[in-house]
Amino acid sequence: MPKINFRHDSAPAPSRIADDTERRIAWYRQRGHEVPPRRLIKTPEQIEGIRLSGIVNTGVLDLIEERIRPGMSTAEIDRLVYDYTVSHGAVPAPLNYEGFPKSVCTSIDEVVCHGIPSDKVILKEGDIVNVDVSTILNGYYSDASRMFMIGEVSDEKRRLVEVTRECLHIGAEAAKPFGFVGDIGAAIQRHAEKNGYSVVRDLCGHGVGLEFHEEPEVAHYGRRGTGMLLVPGMVFTIEPMINMGDWRVTVDQRDGWTVRTRDGKPSAQWEHTFVMTESGVKVLTH
Repeated sequence: MPKINFRHDSAPAPSRIADDTERRIAWYRQRGHEVPPRRLIKTPEQIEGIRLSGIVNTGVLDLIEERIRPGMSTAEIDRLVYDYTVSHGAVPAPLNYEGFPKSVCTSIDEVVCHGIPSDKVILKEGDIVNVDVSTILNGYYSDASRMFMIGEVSDEKRRLVEVTRECLHIGAEAAKPFGFVGDIGAAIQRHAEKNGYSVVRDLCGHGVGLEFHEEPEVAHYGRRGTGMLLVPGMVFTIEPMINMGDWRVTVDQRDGWTVRTRDGKPSAQWEHTFVMTESGVKVLTH
């Protein structure tokens, strides 16, 4: 769920960062680069807590994959998400977050993100829908989304979904220890535009784990070598929103949440939560 609302007061700092990592961070800081504050570098215990939250989060999406079908309302998806999450001792993070009324975001066709489930919204043959699930387990947050193609979809929509998934993987491959957040966005933008698509610029990925939304902002476009330094122990989402047409979006003024493409053309999104390691990112949600 890519709405950003940073809070810093409740995130405890790791007690110790390896000396070599400290030296490298200091080297980049001295040269004017943006480096992560200590609170963004998670301890092994915190990473384990986020991983366990991610297991529940992945289980929710697996359940939706089994059940989703034409004729299903998005409210039914919401009920499945809520029931599965609480039965596993967890809490749906979107529920009542800044007034969001449901446990999951369901975004169909031209809805980019933050679609609100409803009994009146029925999935039909040919739809593409993003189901965005976020979970709190024992105070630890995880976040992921998948695209689902309902019945037979057009070749154009299928290709958009597939290329967007490729963008997620390409962004993850570009994320390297002691690289930069901008490396992720540059790789995603290059692949999307090469395929004739555009990248949404108003929303982004984000740090996650001890809070729903933490630093850094992970834009899905941009230039290599820019943005915050990526350091082992950082946990963040990559969640490219790729449009078939123009990248510009609008927010529904009636509900204050639903984001749509301005030109009414379809959009797709995939999302995982990752932890940065000494050798690259490791997936914590699927």
